[in-house]
Formats: sequence, structure tokens, C-alpha cells
Amino acid sequence: MLSSFVVLLAVSTAAGQGSAPETAPPLFPGGELISYSSNFTTRGSMREPSRNLPVTARATFSHEGAVNFTWGFRHDFDVTVLVPISTNRFEGTPISVSGTSLGDVMALVKYRFYRRDSERGTTQASVSFGPKLPTGRTDLNGTNGALLPAGLQPGSGSTDAFIGANWTYTGLFNLRRLVADEDFHSLLRTQGTQRTRLGSDTESRFWLSYRPYEAKNVTREWFIGPVLTWLHSGDDRITGMAQAGSGGDVLLAGLTTYVGLRPGMHIWLGMDWDVAHSNGALFMPVRRHVSFGLTQQFRLHL
Repeated sequence: MLSSFVVLLAVSTAAGQGSAPETAPPLFPGGELISYSSNFTTRGSMREPSRNLPVTARATFSHEGAVNFTWGFRHDFDVTVLVPISTNRFEGTPISVSGTSLGDVMALVKYRFYRRDSERGTTQASVSFGPKLPTGRTDLNGTNGALLPAGLQPGSGSTDAFIGANWTYTGLFNLRRLVADEDFHSLLRTQGTQRTRLGSDTESRFWLSYRPYEAKNVTREWFIGPVLTWLHSGDDRITGMAQAGSGGDVLLAGLTTYVGLRPGMHIWLGMDWDVAHSNGALFMPVRRHVSFGLTQQFRLHL
């Protein structure tokens, strides 16, 4: 079943659900998967625009193509390596800059600490943790030759900590094909390039999915349902000084669907839109997010 896949734990803001419809289960022992995801994020402009490039600027449009390798190395445990390629573009008046390069690589361990099966379905809970390493470029320049601010660089220059918790409840309201899934995670940042500590990020994503189609041998499935996401970004700190109003909160609502093409392979598409956000003077809220991807599962023979 597709539910045996591990979630793609991307850390970019509004990363999307990722490579599995159910996020709490780890990959089975000896299993591995390779997944590619494309995430497109559009942000609104600052409430108080500037004729100069703000030091707390974020990309008005960004694309992250991420390759995910996951291995289930023992029962209830798996390990994930995530390699992103980031494109950031800032468009303002009269400023327009962009750049593409390798982003910061992550290495994560997931541990499922709870599973309970019943006639209704299965309840599972897991935790994930690991470092984000400063592998991404931090020296991209604008068209005028000036170094781009830290928030527009593909890498952060900092070693950060990722922590997450996932919960999946199948058989909601005693309907076997109705699933509630929660993904909660935070990226705790340290100081990196240009003496800047980007604001720490927190994301809570709740997905209510239904399977309108399921083959008798479970080789093909279709999941679809609404998604509600809360994003929180802390204020940036530059040379130790907090940049008040650069962080804030966003509430997104959208729809996600997964389709199993054959055993071990599926594709997904997710779309989210801003329904409410903070009004900090330097805050650039996520206004729209689209993600899609492809996952292929294998069995590792050692």
C-alpha cells in the first residue's frame, strides 16, 4: 500500500505534503524509496516597500526541486537524505534579482513510537529529527554585482536543527477510507552567512483524505482531500539585532491528491492559497504554493 511510504520532510516554507499520503508510518525494514518533488512558492510584497533591496527580503517567487532518498534500516526506524536545488527570484520596483544553486542538505531519522490496530483502522505516531547542513551557496550576487541578502541565497550558511512529529488516524468516523493526518515540524536556526540568523520556521499541516478508488489487490489507489496549513516565521536577526516585523504567521487552505500508478510508484499534486496572514512591515507572506512529485519504492537486498 502507499501508506507504507515515508513522508518527504522538506523544510522550505509551505513545503507541501511530500512523498506519502500518510506521514506517520516509517518505511518498512529493508525498503528504500527515491522521490523527486517540485515546490513553487509565491510571496506577497512587504507592506512598506523600499527602493533598495531590503536586508530581510525573501523571494517573491521560488522553486525548490528536491531529491529524497529514504531507507528503512530497521523496524520502526528509517533515515532520509534530502538534496534540494533552489531558485530564488525577487521582483520589485526598480529591483529584480534571481539565482539558482544547490541548497542545504538534510539528514533525518524517523522513529515510530506508537501503533495501534483496530477494526476501525490504524493509529500511528512518530517523531523525526536531524541536522540541516550548510551545503548551499551563500555568495550569489545581483545584476549590479552586490551580494544578495541571506534570505535570497540558496543556502543559509548555518547548521540548523529539524524536529518534527507526525500522527495518522485511519478510519475516521468509522469510515475505513477516511484518513486524518497531521504533520508538525520546526526548523531551529543558528547564525549563518552575513552574520544573519534567519527566523526559525514552524509548520503545522492537517490533511483530511478520502480514497474514492482502491483496487482489490491494493496495487492502485487514489487519495484526495482538503488541507489546512499554519506557517510561523520568527524575526530575522542581523549582527545580533532583531528585525522587528520581518516574521509573521500565514494560514493556507488547499487541496492535495495522490494517485498510485502501479505497485511502488505514485504521483501527487497539491495546491494551497493564503486565507489570512500577519501584517508586519517587513513580512512577506506566502500567497500561493503548488507542489507535485513522483515516488518510486524499492526493496534493498543486503
